[in-house]
Amino acid sequence: MPRQLPPGYFYGETLKRYEVPDFALWERAYPPGFKTPTHSHKRALLCFVIRGEYTETYGRRMRECKPSTLLFHPAEETHAEHFHDLGGHSFIIELEPSWLERIREYQAVPRDSAQFRGGILEVLMRRLYREFAYMDEVSPLIIEGIMLEIMGEISRRYSIGEGMLPPPWLRRAKEIIQERFAEALRLEDIAEAVGVHPVHLAQMFHKSYRCTIGDYIRKLRIEYACRELATSDTPIVDIALAAGFCDQSHFTRTFKRLTGIAPSQYRRSFRLSK
Repeated sequence: MPRQLPPGYFYGETLKRYEVPDFALWERAYPPGFKTPTHSHKRALLCFVIRGEYTETYGRRMRECKPSTLLFHPAEETHAEHFHDLGGHSFIIELEPSWLERIREYQAVPRDSAQFRGGILEVLMRRLYREFAYMDEVSPLIIEGIMLEIMGEISRRYSIGEGMLPPPWLRRAKEIIQERFAEALRLEDIAEAVGVHPVHLAQMFHKSYRCTIGDYIRKLRIEYACRELATSDTPIVDIALAAGFCDQSHFTRTFKRLTGIAPSQYRRSFRLSK
């Protein structure tokens, strides 16, 4: 029978711990080759992989967890981790059940395990980790604000699973956007490619994915930029142009508005966390 861990109990070594209203934040380390027994947690939690890699088994499925992976574990989900040769270093946020239920009143929250990597969620998690690392008297308020942003982004990514699948033509429209986000796409061109009226496309896209097509394109461009900033030394101006922005200043303004930090700051923070 898998063990259920009560609030505040985890495997591995605690490097730092801090509690604020509605959340408990933990920084934890795991030695190379460490294996946890199959277990569950009484409370839901978010786990952000800072360094190292591990294989997680949950139910009958497996997934590889690498740096910048964000996992949502619902309460009582059974899972086990096997850390690879470099061990692991994770940032964990334990969620107060009453807070999570309040969030569910306004937006979709995963009922099952969910995995995300990179993009806006990575930026938000690094902002949260930075606040956790340098706590002061206003940190609890800032942490709650960032957590609301994180749950909002998770909801946007996950909400499509709450209802019926969108029709094939709408899924194809989304694929076209994903393939060509860096181009100067027009609504009319996408609609023509999938055989529907532009107004119908815009309405159905917003209804199914809870954002406009323009917002989705902007999000894809920023996520591409995040990956490039984190994994390459490509000049920022070249990343901006490759992502579809007309110039670096436009890119910088958009990046800072959506993430809260400048591209150069994001690149530096990623380097410092390695």
